This record gives sequence, structure tokens and C-alpha cells, in this order.
Amino acid sequence: MPGKQDCLQCGKCCEKWGWDQKGIPEDLVPWIAEGRSDILRHVGITFADGRHSTAENLAAADLPCVTRIDYWVSPKGKKLTHCPFFFRAGDGKVYCRIHMTKPAVCIGFTPWNEAIRDYALSCPACRNTVP
Repeated sequence: MPGKQDCLQCGKCCEKWGWDQKGIPEDLVPWIAEGRSDILRHVGITFADGRHSTAENLAAADLPCVTRIDYWVSPKGKKLTHCPFFFRAGDGKVYCRIHMTKPAVCIGFTPWNEAIRDYALSCPACRNTVP
């Protein structure tokens, strides 16, 4: 498969994989520093002592005690079955409401480079590129 494709913003990958992903502390650092409670309230946190909460009130000093980060949860901590930042506009294209600061798992996902052949076959950007 080619290494570079232009995303057509169909939203299929976000609908299928844009939720229930594991996070990394490096994603949370700028969100904490910038006071992005709008994002942090949708991040599930598990601490070393077994406590669970959202990251809304998390401080950078708490990060060493975090053993698991889950994207995306409701503000009450329940796992969501969709990304809360997914937005389908009137033009039919999908936009990420946190595009400029989205997590690494989203930035790094490119269906044309993934070993997910069934998905790549249904990705409009991949249709003519998958052998």
C-alpha cells in the first residue's frame, strides 16, 4: 500500500476506531497545561491505587500515579461508544473538534498504512490503492 494518501474526511475510521482507545501521558501534558477541561473530562484515568476518575481535575504532578488512560468517556466516567469531538458538517465531511491538539493515537492512524485489510478496502481514500 502507498505510504501517503489524502484523507477524504468521510469519518469511517473515526466512527469505527475513534473511541475506546488507550491514551498516553504525553497527550495529557498540554491539555493540563492549557486548562483543556473540555477534553480532560472525556479522558478516563486509572491510578496505581485502583481509583478511577476522569482527568478533568488531574494535575501534571499526578501523571506518575496514572496506570491507564482511556479515550473517550462521559463526564461521569462511563466509556463512550463514539468520539465526543467527532463532527459531521453540512457538507458531509467529518471534522475533529480538537484537531490541533488531538491525541497521538488519532494523529498516527492512517488506514492505508494499517494491517486492517477489511477496513482499508472500505476506506474511500484507499479504494484504488489496495492490491
